[in-house]
Amino acid sequence: MTAEIIEVPRQAGPAGPPPVAPEPRRPWRGLLWRCALAPLVVLAPLVTLTFSADHRFNVYNSGGLWVAHPWRLVVEAVTSVPQYLDRGNFRPLGRVLEWSLDVGAFALTGLFGLPATIALRVVSFVAAILLTGAAVVLVEAVVARRQRLFAGPPSVVAALLPFAIAAGLVAAGRFSTTVVFGGLYLTTSALVLLVAAWACRARRAGPLVVVAGAALAAFNELAYIAVPLATVAVLLRGRLVLGLDRRALLRSASARFAGLLWVGFLPVFVPVRLIIRERCAAGGCYVGSDIAYGGAAAALPDRFVSWLPPLMWQRATGGEFPHVAAAVPALAFLALALLAWRALRSLRDLPTLDRRQALALAGVAAALLVLAGTLAALNADVQTLAAAGRWGQGWRDSGLTTVAGSILVLAFWRRFVVVALALLVVAGTVSAAANKDFRDSTSGGRYPYLYDRIAQEVAGFDRTPEGDARRCALRDAFIQTSAGNHHGVADRREVERFDMSLDRATRQLAGHRFCSEAPR
Repeated sequence: MTAEIIEVPRQAGPAGPPPVAPEPRRPWRGLLWRCALAPLVVLAPLVTLTFSADHRFNVYNSGGLWVAHPWRLVVEAVTSVPQYLDRGNFRPLGRVLEWSLDVGAFALTGLFGLPATIALRVVSFVAAILLTGAAVVLVEAVVARRQRLFAGPPSVVAALLPFAIAAGLVAAGRFSTTVVFGGLYLTTSALVLLVAAWACRARRAGPLVVVAGAALAAFNELAYIAVPLATVAVLLRGRLVLGLDRRALLRSASARFAGLLWVGFLPVFVPVRLIIRERCAAGGCYVGSDIAYGGAAAALPDRFVSWLPPLMWQRATGGEFPHVAAAVPALAFLALALLAWRALRSLRDLPTLDRRQALALAGVAAALLVLAGTLAALNADVQTLAAAGRWGQGWRDSGLTTVAGSILVLAFWRRFVVVALALLVVAGTVSAAANKDFRDSTSGGRYPYLYDRIAQEVAGFDRTPEGDARRCALRDAFIQTSAGNHHGVADRREVERFDMSLDRATRQLAGHRFCSEAPR
């Protein structure tokens, strides 16, 4: 006789709570704060940096013209295309952005009484934050295999990237984007990165992509990089990260997206460049957008390494090591250390890159570095600086090369993540000190005092005769400064621009001319 043995199920006790996976939004929220705060900490010493180059006039001129009717600047950007083509550039959409940023800075003066010098720095700081966020989005768009980009936690590379980019935001000379036209070129750099990220995550591609390609060709020279960068990013992500074969990759939505970008880009880019080549064949075009082939090869090594913070520190301080034993660097260190401490709590739980992800990301970063560096090396001013041994000098490409170099380093840094974070905090502290030294070295003398005083007079316009006398005295000082810079004779065009732009600004803000004694 046999007995069947029946297994009695184990009685379950009170069910405990199931393990909870980390919420993806929490690390993303912290990363968003670091994208905003880390650049601000490093750039803060530059908040009172005075005007230079065309900023002396552009903020007042653009603000006075368009702050009350901003849509008119779009019409002006389109109608002025022939005039600018004669000077060797084609940037109607880029000009819309540039003028809009100037109008935004001028609006801050009107709304809050901020001097235009400070308002313009605020605009450029926002652009640096946008660039940092765009870099993080590009990294995740390339390496993340999930369908929804923000559905999972960011990678370790993305978590460290804000500290690395912040360390590269150095006032590396008067051509650096942290000094001049930062709002324009840092925003353009962010656009380049976001277009590449969009291409990587595209689910469909249609006529809108063709329009986007044409728009990039009508933006500015730096925006041209977006199309080849998007192509490289799509190909590397498809082959290495997603493991697609050649046929599947070429039939993917991302590949069609990249192809349609070229379809929209080339019909605008090629004719425009041919027109510019014909009109500039005899010389005389704007040197900032003119192409110089002769010294490009010699300048390339300089542009490939000029994003390194130690080289930029030397350009900011005139060759000396930044003064870190001071109050501003100490405060910057405390702020960055606090951000790093809060990041450290979740850093160990974030996913690291596998070999294929790291190779794809490094390939995208290397392509970005080559594209941006080559564009800069084709400029005559950059070639002159490289020939003089002024490596580390900032230029329009600095935002993109800083992002590229940072990603290239972090893509292969898998171990000792805490050490990397500590090094980035120290580098960011030294960069803040370098920015403070640059601000101190450029704040003395008659020139900075003059433009700071003009900005204060515009922001706090005094309608009394005494106020008019002060402003006319500033105008006289400007004429004397212009004469000192042009062998004793004031530049008539500069004086006309001064009168026109300041009058437009103060008529808009206060209903009066800047100086009643100036010619009408």
